[in-house]
Amino acid sequence: MGESKERVDGCVAAVRERWQGEPRVGIILGTGLGKLSEEIRAEVTIPYSDIPTMPRPTQETHHGRLVLGTLCDVPVAVMDGRFHFYEGFDPLDVTLPVRIIRGLGADVLIVSNVAGGLNRYYEIGDVVAIEDQINLMGINPLIGPNDDELGPRFPDMIEPYDHDLIDLAEEAALANNIRLHRGVYAAMTGPCLETRAEYRMLQILGADLIGMSTVPEVIVAVHAGLRTLGLSVVSDRCLPDALEPVDIETIIRAGEEAEPKLKKIVMGVMDKL
Repeated sequence: MGESKERVDGCVAAVRERWQGEPRVGIILGTGLGKLSEEIRAEVTIPYSDIPTMPRPTQETHHGRLVLGTLCDVPVAVMDGRFHFYEGFDPLDVTLPVRIIRGLGADVLIVSNVAGGLNRYYEIGDVVAIEDQINLMGINPLIGPNDDELGPRFPDMIEPYDHDLIDLAEEAALANNIRLHRGVYAAMTGPCLETRAEYRMLQILGADLIGMSTVPEVIVAVHAGLRTLGLSVVSDRCLPDALEPVDIETIIRAGEEAEPKLKKIVMGVMDKL
């Protein structure tokens, strides 16, 4: 079944009971950008449990709250906690935060994640601006009846990530002496990490990054008419002929260590908006 405007409107109405502002930018805090919430001049913080039909994150690094206020004097709606398909959530639940952000009035979306680096020029801790994506998750949140009030039946994915926003991110990175790559992000369901053969396949397909999130959210962002900036932190090197064992704690730690760079880039983009 497809997403319904009735459900989205119900979520937005619950938020509107406590905050009447209109965000310019929506931000979904993935691993590597969680502490950005500390920079927000918060006016209202709403637990996900207070928003009808909103699921609860199961990842301990995702808090599960909507922070509303300003960042760099720009009105923002910040989802502090995201959902993943591998957690058992329906694709419509995974992408509900994007619908709410759009329903509140935002026209720009910023998403972040940690990802494995398939490009041999990437180092652990590098930041990558996503310029395109490959959906290998076997799901699409737009499957089912389409509500034309939410978006078109057949959205064009020619530019899922906004090039003007990428340019702003590159300017912010340069101003802060941060190396920022551009790359293609591929998504698989997880939660297991990929095999050597899968990494080789992904490289052949042209992927620079591999992760388990973001793609469903960006599909819905395009459907909803949001301009999107996606930023990845390289958490480990996924080179099939030089592969080393890695665990999720190491991946999360790499994201946390790169967080200051990611924050500077996002806040630099916000300053220019």
